[in-house]
Amino acid sequence: MRVITGSARGRKLQSVEGLDTRPTSEKVKEAVFSMIQFELPGAKVLDLFAGTGQMGIEALSRDASLCVFIDSSRAAQEVIKANLVTTGLLSKSRVASMEAEGFLASTKDTFDIVFMDPPYGKGYIAKLLPEVVKKVSDCATIICEHEGECELPENVGQFSLYRTYRYGKIYITTYKKSDN
Repeated sequence: MRVITGSARGRKLQSVEGLDTRPTSEKVKEAVFSMIQFELPGAKVLDLFAGTGQMGIEALSRDASLCVFIDSSRAAQEVIKANLVTTGLLSKSRVASMEAEGFLASTKDTFDIVFMDPPYGKGYIAKLLPEVVKKVSDCATIICEHEGECELPENVGQFSLYRTYRYGKIYITTYKKSDN
């Protein structure tokens, strides 16, 4: 696992031991960042269920102004911090030790890009999307990584399902604000 491009290009990232964390594949990560490349400069990013932090770190490497990493696992938090030090991006980030629901309920921040890659099969995306849309800017993009069996709503508040992409067994669904 490495940073694809930007200020930390080529830096290797640590991963979390065990099977609880499922890092996004290189192919999927490249596709996601191709989708949002012009939205990244200056963006405030939220990486929910951050795991290794690779998605938020890639965003920071590509000139996002801030990334907040949320993961309830102590091991994941330590890996995220180590990866931020390795890439020199620690000063543009915050790592919060809490559950996603608790963070969304308490934060006053507003985000331009949100990455959601929760554990599969638990319904977290559909459950948390209504809270996520309350914490994003009007021009925000919400990016959800999920399994094919995951049922997601067409509309959440003023945001609508924009596109779904399939990469083998992995799906990426994006939400953007509706025009109506």
